[in-house]
Amino acid sequence: MPHIVIEHSEDLPILPQVLVEKVHQAAFDSGLFDLSTIKTRAIAYQHYELGEGKDGFIHIGASIMAGRTVEQKQMLSEQLLNCLRTYCRRSYSLSVNIYDMDADIYRKC
Repeated sequence: MPHIVIEHSEDLPILPQVLVEKVHQAAFDSGLFDLSTIKTRAIAYQHYELGEGKDGFIHIGASIMAGRTVEQKQMLSEQLLNCLRTYCRRSYSLSVNIYDMDADIYRKC
């Protein structure tokens, strides 16, 4: 845990694989997860509409097991957003959301 999904416009100012690596490292740097448990992937979109003045977008959705404090989730959200700010143009729409996963219904093998 966590599962991190990076949704982004096709035209990135950084190679997608590099973005995945940087976000993966930022999640680890939060101190909330073991490196071996983080799963990060990216999905590019060809078709989208954005607000005025925005050239592209990146949205990170991080699904984590429920039980973290609000403060821990806020810190993780800021850590991931700061990572995006480092590698992206100001004309990009950047966003992050942390989702709680319910251990009673989550399954994996």
